[in-house]
Amino acid sequence: MTHPIADLEAFIDRHPRLLVLTGAGCSTDSGIPDYRDADGAWKRKPPVTFQAFTGNDTTRRRYWARSLVGWRYFGMAEPNATHRALARLEEHGKVSRLVTQNVDRLHQKAGSRDVVDLHGRLDIVRCLACRHSLGRDGFQAELEALNPDWVSLDALRAPDGDADLEGLDFDAFAIPPCPHCGGMLKPDVVFFGENIPRPWVDDAQAGLDAADAVLVVGSSLMVYSGYRIVLQAARRGLPVAALNLGRTRADELLSLKVEAPCGEGLAFLMN
Repeated sequence: MTHPIADLEAFIDRHPRLLVLTGAGCSTDSGIPDYRDADGAWKRKPPVTFQAFTGNDTTRRRYWARSLVGWRYFGMAEPNATHRALARLEEHGKVSRLVTQNVDRLHQKAGSRDVVDLHGRLDIVRCLACRHSLGRDGFQAELEALNPDWVSLDALRAPDGDADLEGLDFDAFAIPPCPHCGGMLKPDVVFFGENIPRPWVDDAQAGLDAADAVLVVGSSLMVYSGYRIVLQAARRGLPVAALNLGRTRADELLSLKVEAPCGEGLAFLMN
């Protein structure tokens, strides 16, 4: 059963310290597509796995070719009303921590300070061998310099800086090695099949420990990392509210559910 937005406003008023958990629905108004439909099913093929990226040269070339095109849009994305509303909520001292499954850093750009990037950040590229890191903008320039024929390509945007490039031959696509040790470079995000680094999990846990309720915004919770936080909250007896279009994996655990676009559902925070 879904509730009106006024009930969400009352929920936030009642709980002074919220652990806020956000997902892809927060960023769709910034032009970043989400992965799942209203039933929580994939809208497209699932993302590349860690094992495929590291173990298959063709898969890795295909990933970076699509990313070269997709980054042009993803890297220019700006915060929307949802990000600004949650930053305002933190300004008022109502947030114990904001834990996001997004990798776009738009919460920080909107002004949120106490943020855990649970799945990492796409604006950093890291070497899997020596852990050397470099900014994605600089890496983008290297990709384009090595692959000038790909620079003029355009394609439909896909989630998380990806782009739909179909029917192309990726065998000649060149990937820069780590400038420090020559190792394999990977975006500093958690792929499917990869473990979330323990410090990131601990930071999210600390936010939950300090909270008296959980607010889920724009996540279906189909990915276990987010669902686990809600499970832990429910086991502790903490109320959980969700603002999300469509069902979530944790519907039966929710104290309150509002089905509305994220920006519309949180507009009262800007008044």
